[in-house]
Amino acid sequence: MGNTRGSIFMVLAMAAFAIEDMFIKASANTMPIGLILMLFGLGGMLIFIFLTWQRKERVLQPSIMSRPLLIRAGSEVVGRLCFALAITLTPLSSASAILQATPLVVLLGAAIVFGEHIDFKRWLAVLIGFAGVLMIIRPGLDGFNPASLFAVISTLGFAGRDLATRAAPPVLSNMQLGVYGFFVLIPTGFILQLYTGEPLVVNFEAGYQIVGAIIFGVIAYNSLTIAMRSGDVSVVTPFRYTRLLFALILGIIIFDERPDLMTLIGGMIVVLSGGYTLLQSRRIVSVK
Repeated sequence: MGNTRGSIFMVLAMAAFAIEDMFIKASANTMPIGLILMLFGLGGMLIFIFLTWQRKERVLQPSIMSRPLLIRAGSEVVGRLCFALAITLTPLSSASAILQATPLVVLLGAAIVFGEHIDFKRWLAVLIGFAGVLMIIRPGLDGFNPASLFAVISTLGFAGRDLATRAAPPVLSNMQLGVYGFFVLIPTGFILQLYTGEPLVVNFEAGYQIVGAIIFGVIAYNSLTIAMRSGDVSVVTPFRYTRLLFALILGIIIFDERPDLMTLIGGMIVVLSGGYTLLQSRRIVSVK
């Protein structure tokens, strides 16, 4: 039951994340990314504070200074910042395709951190998945876009966040984790804004796009936290691949993107390798 619940919430999270990415990419046409992160973090934090109070929980828990929470905060900063840069500097479809390597990184982390057994076939699937990522970014070839490396780095950040969420103290609720996760984006955006020195510009269209990103970001964040705390990491995580499907649809419809054949093949290889790890994980769980 836990794996089924976790898988459903993971798909919901990926759909909401794709819509959030769409709004952030659209708002970046008229707003600096540092300001976007500050407003996005502030809005999400306030919503989760309200939800925390509704549950009569403390916003500040001593456990926020625990090692898993500090690692989670740092990973959140890396993942969110780098992926925000990736989707504003590169097509949404290609950045999302690279992000599909996150479950493979999580799988590696689950073996190292939680001692989950990973057999040879799944290790091979991980290597094939990374080969798919290389097909998308194409280092050393004419189609290589250096900005795509931001998407690669973001996979490490998001994988660290997911693993740290799994190790977070049980005393912390999903709402409290949401408060802390969005809070770290405020100073991150502020530092980025100081570094770039871009003028602070907010217009009506960008304003409602940020509001949309906040709403779907909160839905995505809460659903992801539930998913990572419900089932086995190796079973639930591969459902992250559904994000690529949602991103491709939004990229084509909203931004008129046309992913080339190499990107589509690379994305398919990554997804298939992750799907294989899912099937293997389920087989192992059923045998146990």
